[in-house]
Amino acid sequence: MAIMDELRAWLILESVPGVGPVTASRLLSALAESADEEDPESDITALFDCSDGHLHDVGLSREQVRALRHPGIGVEEALRWADGPGNRLICRDSPEYPPLLREIPAAPLLLYCRGELDVLCLPQIAMVGSRHPSYAGKDNAARLARALAGSGLAITSGLALGIDGVCHQQALAVGGITLAVLGSGLDQVYPKRHQLLAEQILINGGLLISEFSPDKGPLAEHFPRRNRIISGLSLGTLVVEAAEQSGSLITARYALEQGREVFAVPGAPQNEQALGCNRLIQQGAKLVLNAEDVLAELNWTQICIPPGGAGAVSNANADENADVNAGINSALPYADLLDNVDYETTSVDTVAERTELPVEVVLGRLVELELAGVVIAVAGGYVRARRANHV
Repeated sequence: MAIMDELRAWLILESVPGVGPVTASRLLSALAESADEEDPESDITALFDCSDGHLHDVGLSREQVRALRHPGIGVEEALRWADGPGNRLICRDSPEYPPLLREIPAAPLLLYCRGELDVLCLPQIAMVGSRHPSYAGKDNAARLARALAGSGLAITSGLALGIDGVCHQQALAVGGITLAVLGSGLDQVYPKRHQLLAEQILINGGLLISEFSPDKGPLAEHFPRRNRIISGLSLGTLVVEAAEQSGSLITARYALEQGREVFAVPGAPQNEQALGCNRLIQQGAKLVLNAEDVLAELNWTQICIPPGGAGAVSNANADENADVNAGINSALPYADLLDNVDYETTSVDTVAERTELPVEVVLGRLVELELAGVVIAVAGGYVRARRANHV
């Protein structure tokens, strides 16, 4: 069977209204059972040889059968996209489809990929977290991503602002491999501010992945679906910093349902951005203080930390911090400076070093933030007030 014929069959099946990964699996299983075949996906093209009556018998409505017989133009458009340079379209029964992902419930029928396809089956660790992290969250993400990528694990995340972006960038900074799973089509990179980051991932031997057709924009319902792929590709999921209602916890829940490891970095109880991680740890997630905590749990021994130490933060992290801060829509004064005040005592010198501002400027702004009630002066510096989150 020609590859394009097989792809066309999967594309047509996926285009049928009301047929997603779960329904498609049930349909193919029912057809295999009726044909006494052990593998329900051994020959998807046999689906199109069935009579309308048989398709009704296995659960398709008249409208769905009609859509199966008369597919829209999107099928041919996807095939043309797959023919483009650097593009690959992988169906679920392809030998290139990642085995770990195939194991999960509701595994995607198709994966649109751009970049180095070989990395799709590398051992991966998912790293996710807040889109609006604290300084400590960004620092932890940078430190852990560098060490884990330096150990030989590929870093998988969602290309979002905040923790995701830091992890992608730090993996690249140490010459590691990183994969980005998008909640949009690959021709509609979201967020736009990470278009350059997406290009850097490709240039450095990584991969962009989506289950959505290339022209699909980002929709709210896409991101939980994306999250199950992030966890499904990975040996485990590390939540670096997350509030109690964070989408990162959806990824952690998927990881649990998929039988994968869940890791979380603890945070100060006063930090609302860390409450989700603390809750995960209460519920049994592995507490992570350093990369060795993750590597030991995974029995991963290929450790090759790059020169300069795993805790070093590169300019890529600074760029991400600036990128996040630039997008904050806040009524508070000096929201960017506030990001650099921790929930534990932070000296004025430390804030000045992080913000690269003169000490006298930092002091003046901290006084204004204190008057606004978002930082508190203590012995040795300032702490962030519990309700000081500006996003």
